[in-house]
Amino acid sequence: MTPPLTATPGQTVGPFFGYALPFERSNELVPPGSPDAVQLSGVVFDGHGRPVPDALLEIWQADADGRIPTAAGSLRRDGFTFTGWGRAGTGDDGRYSFSTVIPGATRPGTPQFILVTVFARGLLNRLFTRAYIPGEHLADDPLLAALPAERRETLIANRDGRGLRFDIQLQEAAGKPETVFLRYPGHPR
Repeated sequence: MTPPLTATPGQTVGPFFGYALPFERSNELVPPGSPDAVQLSGVVFDGHGRPVPDALLEIWQADADGRIPTAAGSLRRDGFTFTGWGRAGTGDDGRYSFSTVIPGATRPGTPQFILVTVFARGLLNRLFTRAYIPGEHLADDPLLAALPAERRETLIANRDGRGLRFDIQLQEAAGKPETVFLRYPGHPR
């Protein structure tokens, strides 16, 4: 007689071990001294409003002209090839930073945005969101238009000197709404 099978317990994402994930200049989509370089930075907060010191973020974006990079080699960091992809971990203060460019609109009349993926302890799966660039065409975006104003604001980055600040709230905390996270077809919750 075959013994009954039991379910394997679920696992959460992380903790992450530093030896396998980083690579040189992974957060530099463009070299920091490039003429069009901007810093996309922020803090990842947990459900108690505390910074998350061990989150990992990945971004995907179009180049400054709105072209989606298709060249192989997203890890390439040669100072010339824009791959549109980067990875950054958070520090003890929950802060992350990318050196990148403001993406162009991928289609006329659409807002510019950066896709953001968040991996953090306690999550059963990664989270997807967008960092919209402040400016025109935000009101024309179907996703933003479908959200109440206070939720919509969680998806819009703020201009911060020569860069953008995009804080991520993993859960609602002390009156700060949770960042809007997206679900894509075929991706588990």
